[in-house]
Amino acid sequence: MISEIPGFKGLNILVVGDLMLDYYWSGQTTRVSPEAPVPIVKVGKKEARAGGAGNVALNIASLAANVTLLGIVGDDNEALELQNLLEKKGVMCDFITSNHAPTTCKLRIVAQHQQLIRLDFEESLIDFDYSELLAHYKKALATADVVIFSDYAKGVLEHIPQLLELANKHGVKSFVDPKGTDFSRYQGATLITPNRAEFQAVVGVCNDSEQIISKGQALLAQHNIEALLVTLSEHGMALIKQSSSHFLPTHAREVFDVTGAGDTVIASMALGVASGLGLQHAMHLANMAAGIVVGKFGTSTVSSHELNRALHGDKENISGVVTEDELLNEINFAQQSGEKVVMTNGCFDILHAGHVAYLEQARLLGDRLVVAINSDASVQQLKGKSRPINKLADRMTIIAALGCVDWVIPFFEETPERIYNKFLPDVLVKGGDYKPEDVVGGEAVIKAGGKVKILDFVDGKSTTTTIERIKNQ
Repeated sequence: MISEIPGFKGLNILVVGDLMLDYYWSGQTTRVSPEAPVPIVKVGKKEARAGGAGNVALNIASLAANVTLLGIVGDDNEALELQNLLEKKGVMCDFITSNHAPTTCKLRIVAQHQQLIRLDFEESLIDFDYSELLAHYKKALATADVVIFSDYAKGVLEHIPQLLELANKHGVKSFVDPKGTDFSRYQGATLITPNRAEFQAVVGVCNDSEQIISKGQALLAQHNIEALLVTLSEHGMALIKQSSSHFLPTHAREVFDVTGAGDTVIASMALGVASGLGLQHAMHLANMAAGIVVGKFGTSTVSSHELNRALHGDKENISGVVTEDELLNEINFAQQSGEKVVMTNGCFDILHAGHVAYLEQARLLGDRLVVAINSDASVQQLKGKSRPINKLADRMTIIAALGCVDWVIPFFEETPERIYNKFLPDVLVKGGDYKPEDVVGGEAVIKAGGKVKILDFVDGKSTTTTIERIKNQ
């Protein structure tokens, strides 16, 4: 078992394989078509993601390593869309354009987070210039710490024996996500990562772990492969070498979608080895990463922050009053996990029902709520010398105790513009009669892809009213 997540920054990983663009059209379905016994989906969201070798590269980039992605695309808009998706996430795309086949695309129709049908748009790669691919490969291999081959049987890795031979010649470890039943193509690889079905298609049905080990070791000897990592779905994974074997139970708490889990496994294994871990320790890393990614929908990635949380049993989870550095980490983690972060600000001097109603409404706009609270000096500037009634530390403690609030920070400027520019929440919430474009910090949030929402205050509920009522008693 590893005690810390290695640092991957500065590692150079080369990914070679089949590229594809995954489309997800999702919406609600409440009725069956009168034309045929099929559900009608009212599409409300369209999303594009990188699939195949592209998802492997994204997993590497999300862990802060340098990654070069080599593959073949069509001369079409889908290729440009795929490249744009990848480059935005830090992947260096080394694409070769084919004039004979389009970019492979998969369209998934989804309703209530369940995939109803998948439509594939692809043609076999024929007549592409392999010598051009080889030239690009040799150049990228020269600076690579490890190379990953992502084989989806689309044609890019038709000549993988020569590519593996070159990797061995240069002393570069090679990791293969295999396809098909002819594993002789992967001779000389450092590690191959079939799932159970792929493994059994080659060696025959395995009734127990002993058969997995014996047949796996025979396969390694037959094809001169150093190691084999068999992913066993809910039963975890098995690392098989000629002289030893290791089984790990699954690290997943809840399996939501296994799409792309194999991409995460091979990316994590390769990074672990490139950082200096042995295969067994790298397997622990890959098992944790797979356990995280199967809890997400569709082809997804995992971050170092998520891995650290998984390693430490979520002990790093922070809530309540936090520093700005702590909050930045928490927001990054939440957003990488697909959560929507809402943020608001205020004095919150004497807590009343209006405050609570406002904050509860704000929380309903997302998954996490951040409240920034004015310092004593800024409250005095806004409300006069007699305010605040409660000091900053007390106000933060009270707000942090509310169930709808996740994190609380102070700010000391006259306005919260700096903190909104720094944290860039998905939703900035303000109470009152503002227009979204007039809200301080709103411009930066909207520019980053977020939204500004205006909520009404509860009539008759305010700190000033409460103070006046007390004075009149």
